[in-house]
Amino acid sequence: MKFAIIGAGNMGGALARGLAKGSLVEVSDITVADPSREKTDALLKEFPGMKIASGNKEAVQGVDVVLFAVKPWLLQEVIEEVKGLLDYDNQAVISIAGGIGTAQLCQYLDRGDGEYPAVYYLIPNTAIAVMEGMTFITSVCSTPEMDARILAIFKELGDAMLVDERLINAGMALSSCGIAYVMRYIRAATEGGVELGFYARDAQRVMMQTLKGAVALLAEGGQHPEEEIDKVTTPGGLTIRGLNAMEEAGFTQSVIKGLRASLKK
Repeated sequence: MKFAIIGAGNMGGALARGLAKGSLVEVSDITVADPSREKTDALLKEFPGMKIASGNKEAVQGVDVVLFAVKPWLLQEVIEEVKGLLDYDNQAVISIAGGIGTAQLCQYLDRGDGEYPAVYYLIPNTAIAVMEGMTFITSVCSTPEMDARILAIFKELGDAMLVDERLINAGMALSSCGIAYVMRYIRAATEGGVELGFYARDAQRVMMQTLKGAVALLAEGGQHPEEEIDKVTTPGGLTIRGLNAMEEAGFTQSVIKGLRASLKK
């Protein structure tokens, strides 16, 4: 499957890197277009076989999937530039522009003949660059076979879910915004580790491995997080004292409020 990625910014670049590291899309089948020569040169240096298009119109020709990785306020303009060249019968169109759903995408893609390509609205996160992303996918005008192919590609780059469109914004809060929330927790715990006597680099190393271990325990055992918490909270012990202090400071409610705030327009 041949991909054209329009935009090589933080998310577009992450997607290009993830796809290039996977096994389901050949590096030579990835074409990237971006006005920033610096960004495309960086990708080409990492993946010499990747194709760099001279412009968006060149990029979208002869590929199976056209992926728009541009800012929401630029999306309509970029689609207008290339939609006359798109093959609606044989190409799928993907957008990762947050807040622009499939109905609006179809409006942008409307050529007045009632025909539309398979249209996908994806919300990935930046960890897709290292094949540990979480991607939410919804589609219209597609087929089960195409859905399965797109899902398989993005599952290889971490994990992916086909969801009802009503859940896309929630997925964005949990995972796309969630990357920043997890980073903020690591930063806070690192600062706490410094206060406890560790050098900052060592404290960060400890927290990264602790998070990795916690995720592995849940992934392998399938337990509810509270079951793993119970294993390390002895009566009158240090862990329960720490947990209670965090809750007193509003830990759980702060997380939930942050997620809710991410949904506000």
